[in-house]
This record gives sequence, structure tokens and C-alpha cells, in this order.
Amino acid sequence: MSKLLQSYYKNADVLFLAEDLLGKVLYTQIDGLVTAGRIVETEAYFGVPDKASHAYNGKRTSRTKPMYREGGVAYVYLCYGIHHLLNIVTSVAEDPQCVLIRSIEPLVGVDVMALRRQIPPEKPSFSNGPGSAAKALGIDSSFNDVLLTGDKIWIEDQGLKYSSSEIGKAARIGIAYAQEHAMLPLRFFVKNNKYSKKG
Repeated sequence: MSKLLQSYYKNADVLFLAEDLLGKVLYTQIDGLVTAGRIVETEAYFGVPDKASHAYNGKRTSRTKPMYREGGVAYVYLCYGIHHLLNIVTSVAEDPQCVLIRSIEPLVGVDVMALRRQIPPEKPSFSNGPGSAAKALGIDSSFNDVLLTGDKIWIEDQGLKYSSSEIGKAARIGIAYAQEHAMLPLRFFVKNNKYSKKG
């Protein structure tokens, strides 16, 4: 078990990272309470040319500032004014690529996660969606722009590696506005895991 180093996130191939993060374990620590889940679904966003990206055409706002940092920080934003969504910033500085964490399989501190979610952890909806996954892990705006190498949020490689036959690829969800980029197969998921959305 080893915490991913910042060098891991500086890889400029966001598609590789989005797939490689499947099986790795995402941890948070809040007021001494540690919770964690295995990443089972992700989406890749390839930055400036990506019509679905917040950084499309080099757009810069106070919200997107973390995307332009060196890979290895969290980019958390509020969706529809309700759900916090966690993105892993990747690549080098000024190349705003990121991986959206869509779903996790609960592993550590499940009782704490259940209090946050107020539904049984056995239900797929417990953590199968980016808003649900973030809420289960206690992720809110305080995690935005936080390094992924510290003690608040981090990812560990615990040796699980899915084969290509175990991983599905499909279009990203909820980005119909992205025109020809809407149907690109940039969502990666573990086929046999009940917490990931299929097809």
C-alpha cells in the first residue's frame, strides 16, 4: 500500500490516468475520521480543446484556477448548486486536464459514510455518481485546491489492477452541450462492480 506521489499525477496522458485510477483507493480524513472507497468509475477531461471542460478554449475563472496548477491537486466544484464533485487535476502546470471521480466502492469508515448519506451502503446509489461519492467521503468546497499528497485527501495504490476485459468505456454523462465531444468514450468503469454505472 503506497500513497500516490505527485509525479504520478503529472502524466500528460489523462486517458491513461482515468483508466489507471480504477482500483485505486481514495481516502479522506476529516476531524480524525478516515473514510475511503475504491475508485470504480471515472471520466477524463482533456483540457483546453475539450468542449466539455471548464477550461475549454483556455477559459480562466476563480473557479477553474486549480485546473491550471501542476497535477496532484483536487478541483472541487458545486454542480447545480447541490452536489460537490471531485476532480483530480493532472498533467503539468498550465495544461488544465483532470479526471472526474464518478463512483467509489465503500471500503473504510463505512459507518461514517452511511451517516453522511443517510441510505444503506448496500444500495448502489450509496456512492455511484460523482455527487454521491463525494458526499460519502465528506468532500466539500474545503477540499478545493488541496494537495493530494497530504493527510486530508489522498489516493493509494493497494495493488489491485483490473484487466482490460474488466473495464468498460462509454460516453461521458450529462455533457450534451459538448457537441462532437459529447459522445467520446472517455468514461471508464469497472464492469462487474455494482457501484459503477454501466454502458
